[in-house]
Amino acid sequence: MQGKRVLITGGAGFIGSSLANHLVDRNEVLVVDDGSLGTPANVSDSVSVIERSVVDSTLPTDVDVVFHLAALSSYAMHEADPQRGVRVNVEGFVNTVEQARRDGCDVIVYASTSSVYGDRAEPTAESLEVGASTGYEASKLSRERYGEYFHDRYGMELTGLRLFSVYQGYHGGESHKDEYANVIAQFADDVANGRSPELYGTGEQTRDFVHVEDVVRAFELAADYRFNGVFNVGAGERHSFNRIVEVLNELLGRSVEPTYVENPIPEHVYVHDTCADCNAFRKATGWSPEIDLEDGLRRVCAPYAPDRLEIA
Repeated sequence: MQGKRVLITGGAGFIGSSLANHLVDRNEVLVVDDGSLGTPANVSDSVSVIERSVVDSTLPTDVDVVFHLAALSSYAMHEADPQRGVRVNVEGFVNTVEQARRDGCDVIVYASTSSVYGDRAEPTAESLEVGASTGYEASKLSRERYGEYFHDRYGMELTGLRLFSVYQGYHGGESHKDEYANVIAQFADDVANGRSPELYGTGEQTRDFVHVEDVVRAFELAADYRFNGVFNVGAGERHSFNRIVEVLNELLGRSVEPTYVENPIPEHVYVHDTCADCNAFRKATGWSPEIDLEDGLRRVCAPYAPDRLEIA
């Protein structure tokens, strides 16, 4: 990724802005964002930010590569307005890819989700059966199916990355998102400020947490290699919410106890455990996560306690 003209949809959001800021020193980067989840304050002044929806008919798709991250990015967002969820997550994807195709761009890298695997405590490979228990999951699977269509019909290269639990702190790109921010950012802010983090159920549910910087590298490599298909992007290990709060307390020198609350998400759709098998992407690109959980949590906590925590 050097000397390219790049479009990032949802590029003022959490992952999108991290990708934009990473690429802009060596590429021309355009960002499209409707401002519902992202903010231009997240991106470098060198990035061109266009306030526009991905369902707009005039997207700047005359580029070499499109990174499509724009979405209603959680179960809760999608359930709050299912019609908008479909419009943004599915129609927005098809609209963006079709405009890119017409403009001669044939490399698309897009965000899918590990939620399509459901509950999986063991490392989950791409070959395992997937399904949709929620509208959010259905919308992401629709992207994958349309990706197959654009490849088979037009020969385009579309890589879907099934992202596991991507995190960074509030001092990254999610400080304005409150309850829609990643759980590690929320828990860290609570512990740092002496508030009790709210954990659903017993707090023993687990997630495969992967730092946003490792995810950014994965997106860049996927564009470099011009794949077609889907790949997992995660750390390959899982940690409970209780353990996260425990480590955050250790790092911040706190002793804040969590509060356990009833899970508002229906049991039959709630994902209790996730764990990625990333061997396929590793073999294809050489990618592997470089930031382990302790290092990642230290980075999350450092802005709260700069005299206590130093980041190399």
